[in-house]
Formats: sequence, structure tokens, C-alpha cells
Amino acid sequence: MIAVDPRSQGESGKTTYGHLPESRARDYKQLVDRLGLEQPVLIGWSMGCGELLSYVEQFGEDGVGGLVLVDGLIPAQSPAIVSVLEGWATLLQQDRRKEADIFVRSMYKTPKPEEYLQRVIRATMEVPTDTAVTLIHNMDAVSDFTKAFARIHRPMLYVYEPALQPSADYMKAKLGDKVRLVRFDGEGHALFVDDPIKFNRVVYEFVESLPK
Repeated sequence: MIAVDPRSQGESGKTTYGHLPESRARDYKQLVDRLGLEQPVLIGWSMGCGELLSYVEQFGEDGVGGLVLVDGLIPAQSPAIVSVLEGWATLLQQDRRKEADIFVRSMYKTPKPEEYLQRVIRATMEVPTDTAVTLIHNMDAVSDFTKAFARIHRPMLYVYEPALQPSADYMKAKLGDKVRLVRFDGEGHALFVDDPIKFNRVVYEFVESLPK
């Protein structure tokens, strides 16, 4: 397994440009090509879901074994969601540390050690505030995945918490039997942390079922 720190996040370089979903998708494609990966299964969480759909829109899926989308807003645009995200972007610029603390704690439904939470908060704070606001804006701005859906022919897995049932319904309506839906009841946005055993089993079974 290869874990990727996207541009301006984690230990990757912090840049002042290239934070559009299509730009970050090109970063992933460059990594796949540079490492010579053959039919990799790409897994995206949260805003990474839209970035992987942009990957397929730009490059197709001939070189991809499958896609796993984890708890992403697809699409992000609805009046209620836009209002929440716009308000959050403003709050981030007013008190980044406070909002990072609130957001990280909200990602989990099961208790986590305080040391662990503080480590995640510190990692979140590594992303420059202006970049964080830009990423939220760019994620929210994408509302049309028609071109990406048209290029999807291989199976896709979408795992999600109950709050994202509208996204699951939307994807099912657009992709039909091409997408497999697995709902995690009782888990939060970081559902792979809340229930790692179930998450790993679901992903493993999906990967094993892919056409060889």
C-alpha cells in the first residue's frame, strides 16, 4: 500500500498554486506513472473522492484496477452544504486552531485518546490557512461529474457514513450497478478509524472481486 500526502498536506511541499481537483489528480497520475504501478486500486477520502473522479475524467480508467471513494460529498454543491462550507471557510480564517480542534473531534464517533487527537490536529494545522480555505472552495465548486461518470466502466466502491446518504443515492442513480455502496452506521467521517476491521474487510473483498 502507498499512502500519499497530497500537495500542501502532510509532509508534501507547501505550494501557493495547484490546489484545484484536476491539478491534484495530475499529481496522482504522475506518481502512478513514476512508480510504474500496474492497475492500482486508487482510494480517496473526503475531498480526495472528487479528485479521483477528476483523475478518471482526465485519464480514463484503463490503467486503474478500481476506485474506492470514502465518505466524500458527491456532488458537494447544494444550498445547505454551500452555506455550511462558506461559513466554515470564514471561521477558519478567524480562529484556525479552534476550528481544527472542532473538526478533528467531529470526525470520530468512537472515543479516541487525547494524544491521538492532538497529533491529528497538529497535522491538520500544517496546511496553511489560505490553502485550507482554497481547498474547501475548490471542492465545493465542482458540481458536475458527468464526464467522469461517462468514463467509468469498471466497478467502484463507495463507503460512507449515514450523513452522506444523499451522495450515495446520487452515485447510484448515475452509475447503477457500476458502484457498490457500503454504509457504515455508527461511524463518523473517519470511518476507517472508527471501524478499521470492517473497513479493511470491505476494501479487501472489493479488491479481490475486481476483474483480473
